[in-house]
Amino acid sequence: MPPTHTLQQTETPAPAEAVAPLMRGIAVLRRLTDEGGAMSPSAIERATGLARSTVDRITATLARMEYVRMDGRDVTLAPRLMELGNAFLSALRLPSLLGGRADALADELDESVSLAVGDGDGIRFVHQATRRRAMSLSFRIGDLLPVERTAPGPLLAAGWDAREWQRWRERRATDPEGLTFAAVPPHSPPDEKEFAARAERARRDGWALDDQLIEPGLVALAAPVRSPDGHVACLVSVVSHTSRHTAAALRDTLLPRVLTAAAAMEQDLRQAPPAAPDSPAALASWTGASKQELGREFNESLARGLTVLAAFGEGRDALTLTEVARATGLARATARRALITLEHLGYVTVRDRSHHLTPRVLALGYPPLSVATLPQIAQPHLTALTGQVRDSASLAVLVGDDIQYTGRVATRRIMNVNITVGTRFPARATSMGRVLLAALPEAERDSRLARTEPYALTPYTVTGSDELRAVLDRVRADGYALVDEELEVGLRSVAVPVHDRRGAVVAAVNVAMHSSSRTLEECVTDVLPRLRAAAGRIEADLHITEQYVRVPAM
Repeated sequence: MPPTHTLQQTETPAPAEAVAPLMRGIAVLRRLTDEGGAMSPSAIERATGLARSTVDRITATLARMEYVRMDGRDVTLAPRLMELGNAFLSALRLPSLLGGRADALADELDESVSLAVGDGDGIRFVHQATRRRAMSLSFRIGDLLPVERTAPGPLLAAGWDAREWQRWRERRATDPEGLTFAAVPPHSPPDEKEFAARAERARRDGWALDDQLIEPGLVALAAPVRSPDGHVACLVSVVSHTSRHTAAALRDTLLPRVLTAAAAMEQDLRQAPPAAPDSPAALASWTGASKQELGREFNESLARGLTVLAAFGEGRDALTLTEVARATGLARATARRALITLEHLGYVTVRDRSHHLTPRVLALGYPPLSVATLPQIAQPHLTALTGQVRDSASLAVLVGDDIQYTGRVATRRIMNVNITVGTRFPARATSMGRVLLAALPEAERDSRLARTEPYALTPYTVTGSDELRAVLDRVRADGYALVDEELEVGLRSVAVPVHDRRGAVVAAVNVAMHSSSRTLEECVTDVLPRLRAAAGRIEADLHITEQYVRVPAM
């Protein structure tokens, strides 16, 4: 188990002006991240050394910010927390500028490709292009790995000065097995002489290999991508398994293409237009209102400190104290204390009187949240919806001519709709199917309808092609579908679409019930508004998650 993130483990004493509640809140978020995203309050108390009352106040504040949610007895990280990591990635710009190149390289090589940046004496991933195989070789965005056990690491170390080498030696002396790196299994790393030789070889060659240093069977090849000023902007690496490549074969067969891709990325950086800054909303009034509403349960200092991180973004990678105060709506003195605290903890650095986020911001929940699927994102909102309407709620996607259930929360009633995740039904006879069909381009929709023979599942099923097209046109116009006893006698359901960040319909959610429980009018007046609100909350979480991550629909 990695060492706990207690306040006493910072390398230097906290400055007198540091905000203790912010430090404690970040310690809780770090521990939740290292433990996979969920812990009980008692486990947080034990892991951080904080009093239970302090833990409860921190989690109540984070829940109010929608950074965590309470799942039964557990505190669970929520997608909204990713806005902090997204602020860093937006300010960095590398995923936006180079992610397409990394994805194309992964397609060309049929191997997982990563972009990483240096973070102290580790590397932290900022983009992943993975291959879907039975044996996954990918890490998560935000994962931190020790430099000495990676392919990108020697390339970073090749540019270290004496102070950076000394910091690396001190870390190895206090943590020889790398227990603080939660993303990799403990392992006795190479000695200093061996790693120094790898760094020198990487400096000379301009590329580096990892031959099963992270774990047996995993091999990787990395090359630097330099910014126009000649500094290493990031490192592109290809990861494979010894069942596909030895380290030598990886070098011999893939190195030229990796170097070509790195050169193209450098060209992209040289030609990148200046970032166009947007204006984040001032947040101080929100934190003040929350304090008034929740009283002692809301820790305003913690909330204000975290909003400082969200002030950064594309075109806002370097902010002065005045600009941070203006962006957040905080008083200068409050913003200054927050920045002092964040700098002490390593989340902010100062250069030329301007503040910059560091890659460590990704340690605040990003790794476990970055691998969430759409059903996982939707599940808590389906649960809440079911609690509101007292009927089953489901999520489905279009698979061929059918819908497939990918998420579901059933009611606890003597009579309920008994459907399980994975179930498939004809799309044309279901409310979710009609929402998904209606979202297709008209030519594709008509092609799907034409290639299947219509048949009646019940006496009420619409089977006529012209009639069904008219129904789908109405669904598209109305933004919802209401199906009454067309799939099964006695079953009534209403569905709405779920849109991704681009506005495309990627899934549908519905509420299903026995026809005796509500009239058709009540489905529209009582259920539909709650269903639309739930879909909106799913979309909000999805949009935050997929800003720099591909979210699987299933």
